Amino acid sequence: MLTLYSDKKTHNCQGYSRRELLKIGALGLGGLGLPELLAQESHGYVKDRTVVMLNMQGGPSQYETFDPKMDAPSEIRSVFGEVKTNLPGVRFGGHFKRLAKMADKMAVVRSYRHGISDHAKAAMHVAAGGNPTGACMGSLFSRVAGITNTLNGMPANTLIVPAAVEPEGARKFNSVPTRIANTGKLSSVYGAFDPSSGGDVLDDMKLQVPHERIMDQLSLTSSLDALKRKLDSSSAIHQASALQQQAVDVLMNGVGEAFNLSKENPKLIERYDTSQFDVPKAAVDRRKNKDAIRGHSPISLGKQMLLARRLCEAGCGFITVSSPGWDMHGAHEFAITDGMPVLGPAVDKAVSAFIEDIESRGLTEKVLLVITGEFGRTPKINSKGGRDHWGNLCPLVFVGGGLKMGQVIGESDKKGAEPITNPITSNDLLGTIMHSLFDLGKVRTLANIPRDVQDVVGSGNAISELI
Repeated sequence: MLTLYSDKKTHNCQGYSRRELLKIGALGLGGLGLPELLAQESHGYVKDRTVVMLNMQGGPSQYETFDPKMDAPSEIRSVFGEVKTNLPGVRFGGHFKRLAKMADKMAVVRSYRHGISDHAKAAMHVAAGGNPTGACMGSLFSRVAGITNTLNGMPANTLIVPAAVEPEGARKFNSVPTRIANTGKLSSVYGAFDPSSGGDVLDDMKLQVPHERIMDQLSLTSSLDALKRKLDSSSAIHQASALQQQAVDVLMNGVGEAFNLSKENPKLIERYDTSQFDVPKAAVDRRKNKDAIRGHSPISLGKQMLLARRLCEAGCGFITVSSPGWDMHGAHEFAITDGMPVLGPAVDKAVSAFIEDIESRGLTEKVLLVITGEFGRTPKINSKGGRDHWGNLCPLVFVGGGLKMGQVIGESDKKGAEPITNPITSNDLLGTIMHSLFDLGKVRTLANIPRDVQDVVGSGNAISELI
């Protein structure tokens, strides 16, 4: 398991959680790993497609994002108004001006409901598509497709937290990866984050890089070279089969280039750049817990999305991008009035750059972007200028992936509180994503996939309007 990690802790309104920084690759000696995958023929059940799930951790408001409800009373409707999209009669929240011009490339769901209003439970539920194993969809993909790409050893299931692309220094980012990368009942070898206990080789493949040097290519290359020398001299490697040695070589040869953002055109990097959307000093000074508010900063989001695009091209099958800060209660957390002007424009810029980028590279059919969070927010603005947890309606958007774009699916009531037409469930979300990733008929014939996993992968109903 090649892992970049941090021993620092993350925070949101439900407390702290320890996190790894980023898992770059995996060698699954205890399960279906790269050696085995290199030795077998492709069965054609994995489609040529990557899912990128942008998770707005904390719970994004449906009103200030994609369902502004400007006809509702002032205490309900979008605080920042609305913007016309290029689809007749469709409006987005006022901060999404770039995405409004791309609405024809998006499918916006306004009727997704799961009914859970607890952060941890809702986040794990959405990431898993509500499946009974509790494993997030990235882990399900990894269990069926294999934990690494058979051609270059890139991981099948990757999670990109803010600190993966941004030197932290004294800053703390508030992503809580365990909530959106849980393996549930599956083995931890299928996780995007948890280290495997696969033996000496896996233990050797832990890479420690200081926070401030993560994006320093010389440092990363030097660290990878040192790790490679360590692996080359490892008694475990010398005792391993030639196929296992090939797996290590493939993994080590592919990692550095995929994670090297300096290879990109500076103009493209600038197009993605969200560093200008930092948390204002005034917003920090109003809070007792200043570090928590600083940790909501989206300055890294552009680089996260650019890295996600690079990993799509490098052969990762499921990529989750964490965007923290959307828990806008007011008081010790963001209020709507100071949170949205920071997070909204960052998402607008980073996601629109991603959409343009994959289109220019001919990847629109091969990359499915899913935008969501653990839940939505309450209809009324509270006394602290925020909105509270609301599981009865959750923002959900699809882009690309060979699905039918340029539409709004479902409708919420006049208050934006719950669906009134075409209710979409987490099972529908699961079904749509699994349909996009697999030939489900062939998956059901695989002897090496447990029946409960086959049943879960094939249990969802893809949203009919998208297919």
